[in-house]
Amino acid sequence: MGYWKTKVLPTIKKVFENKGSIKKAEAAEACKTFDESKESYAKEFEEKKAEYQVKVVELYEASSAEIKTLIKERKLAALKKYSAAVHKFLEELAKIDFPGSKPVSEASSKYGPAYVSGPVFFVFEKVSTYIVTEEKVAEPTPPEPTPAKVEEETSSRKEKEIVIEEEKKEEVVEVKKEEEVVVVEEKKEEPEASCGEEKPKEEEAAPAAEPAKP
Repeated sequence: MGYWKTKVLPTIKKVFENKGSIKKAEAAEACKTFDESKESYAKEFEEKKAEYQVKVVELYEASSAEIKTLIKERKLAALKKYSAAVHKFLEELAKIDFPGSKPVSEASSKYGPAYVSGPVFFVFEKVSTYIVTEEKVAEPTPPEPTPAKVEEETSSRKEKEIVIEEEKKEEVVEVKKEEEVVVVEEKKEEPEASCGEEKPKEEEAAPAAEPAKP
């Protein structure tokens, strides 16, 4: 038993540690190679963006809720947790020749998605641009009016109605005043006209009053 602990276990542990180190180094090299081609993948994506839209949206809609969340948020912990689902989604993207998906899918298969998180998230970022377009954010519904707000609006309407009524009353009063002024002026003009008509009668009666000459 002592031999197992002192000789065998340390040897096995050392072998796995070496394999892990080699795996990390190879994955890092794969990420470096991808980064060197990242610009060309981005350019290809922009040129053919419209061509991939329908297919990418279909793949997204058929994927699990975890993958949908991961595509939007792109968190490393979730990438490790759902590595199998991530790799499957990358394979589907590779089938439609989505820019950058083939080398990422191969690296994911060989080292695991978590070891090549940079390239994976690059592809997911491009995929997310279609999702943002398709899933338009719904316009926020206006909040329900509170009792205080309702009371304030009611009070405001009443004040407006009162102002309108007052303006109407003022208009009516002004019209009445104008009518009264017109009536008064007409009454003032009537006596002057009658006086002017009586003067000729007095002038006609004056010659009849003179006594006859002998």
